[in-house]
Amino acid sequence: MPSELPVTRAALPPLDEYVDEIRGLWGTQWITNMGERHEELERALESYLGVSHVSLFVNGHSALECALDALELSGEVITTPLTFASTVHAIVRRGLTPVLADVRPDDCTIDPEAIEAAITPRTSAIVPVHVYGNLCDVDAIADIARRHGLRVVYDAAHAFGVERGGVSAASCGDVSMLSFHATKVFNTIEGGALCYGDAAFGERVRLLRDFGIRDSEHVDLVGGNAKMNEFCAAMGLCNLRHVDGEISARGAAAARYRERLEGVSGLTLIAPRPGVRPNHGYFPVFFEDSFGASRDEVFSALERRHILCRKYFYPLVSDYACYRGRYSSADTPVARDRAARVLTLPLYGALSRDDVDRVCDAVLGCRG
Repeated sequence: MPSELPVTRAALPPLDEYVDEIRGLWGTQWITNMGERHEELERALESYLGVSHVSLFVNGHSALECALDALELSGEVITTPLTFASTVHAIVRRGLTPVLADVRPDDCTIDPEAIEAAITPRTSAIVPVHVYGNLCDVDAIADIARRHGLRVVYDAAHAFGVERGGVSAASCGDVSMLSFHATKVFNTIEGGALCYGDAAFGERVRLLRDFGIRDSEHVDLVGGNAKMNEFCAAMGLCNLRHVDGEISARGAAAARYRERLEGVSGLTLIAPRPGVRPNHGYFPVFFEDSFGASRDEVFSALERRHILCRKYFYPLVSDYACYRGRYSSADTPVARDRAARVLTLPLYGALSRDDVDRVCDAVLGCRG
């Protein structure tokens, strides 16, 4: 029986390196509440990402909720249905109303024209998503936000390390949220962050992240508990030393996928953007009718061969049971079509050329 190929695999540093990183914790016994490693990782990420301020969180979802809370938004927030549940859930959980706008067919990011059409007097913000690490049209979105007086909170969970013209994706908008979940290009086991330029906003974020506590005798805000612990921060410090190698290895696997699959009739790949440094976090493939086998048929065929892919993102958020009756995927036809056709193929730094060829052989063997 062939070995199983997972859709992704967590990047881990050498064990001895991690042990050395956490060894001092047994001396200080300070393992949470903004310890030394937590503070060191925030500074290291600010340098790596080229942003003014980073605030770490227990996970990306908590970070996104905190950003929406800290901006004191109200009314409607425009986002995309082609995203992970967290994006829309965070908006709802902050007492806001998501308005779902369609995406562009070429890269699956939110369509600026659809954003413009969705704006009402109740709109307070836009939450665009860099889907699969593909950068949104940040210039068009910035122009829309300026003209309509809207805040922009980027869900950049997929975009760690992505740059355009040497400028980090994490610097876009009023604030960008990053996810450091174990499946991401860069992980802290579990974790996330907000990146922003406004120090006053950062102070509000820090309070909201820790119960609103200013000091031992003063609680200024009704906050939650979303702090990153020292063990996760230590993992982040280790993985940050290796992340460029992880991205490079993923890039080699992605390049082999393109060699084998680009130009195949019925397969659509997202084209690389000029001037963009990608992170190769995902490798989505769209199965058009002319391929001769549907996405679901390919998914099942690969699963029988112990190759695990993901229908990412399917179904659309608008088709979730918890939003039934509030939204219809028919209102975002491009997103609905792309969601029905996409598979993300296995991609991680340890994926070998032979593994990629095994996946490609299985995909191409499904052609009608």
